[in-house]
Amino acid sequence: MPDQRIQFVKTGRACYISHLDLMRTFQRAFLRAGIHIRHTEGFNPHAYVSIPLPLSVGFSSQCEILEFGLPEGADMEAVPWRLTRVLPEGITVTKCYDAERPYKELCYVNYIITLEYDAGAPVGAENTIRALLGRESLVVSKKSKKAKSGQTQVDLIPLIQRVDYEGRRDSIVMDTILRAQNPGLNPALIVAAIREQCPEMAPDYVSYHRKQVLDRDLRPYE
Repeated sequence: MPDQRIQFVKTGRACYISHLDLMRTFQRAFLRAGIHIRHTEGFNPHAYVSIPLPLSVGFSSQCEILEFGLPEGADMEAVPWRLTRVLPEGITVTKCYDAERPYKELCYVNYIITLEYDAGAPVGAENTIRALLGRESLVVSKKSKKAKSGQTQVDLIPLIQRVDYEGRRDSIVMDTILRAQNPGLNPALIVAAIREQCPEMAPDYVSYHRKQVLDRDLRPYE
């Protein structure tokens, strides 16, 4: 297990930094901040950093986790501000702490999904979406590198722990708790199901925000 973790916020234009580019960004940030961290071994060593739950491009988050290793006796309290000052706009490190809990205990993710409608939310949209996600089974197709066809089937319902709804004049806000891993559920699949099953309720624009990562008891994971 890595020695330390940081939690960081990713918003604004930083949402469009891909996972691999984000890893490189943090490797450079540690170097620019003068923070010595563990490196990989071999002929071409590089700073070891790992983001255990990659965020999709375009999603915002206030609870991203990055794992790394500091030398013994390093000042963890100084890490957040030293990193933040050399990171791109939209990425803010909020805390640094020892990695005590194994990653397998990260079980759920709290996502806020906002469905926006240019002409106002359709009449009955909230109830229709409630009924859709209240089914006993809701099977959709998703891309899969392992399947020969490039597609695999997944039932969304067992992967949805909870959904709370807030209807507004021009939007529907869905406060969801979804499985994080083994298998995890990308909230974009929920929107894809709405577009496919209820096309008259399809939003004109969707935003996704990762609010919290949780353990099996729905307590904050750190």
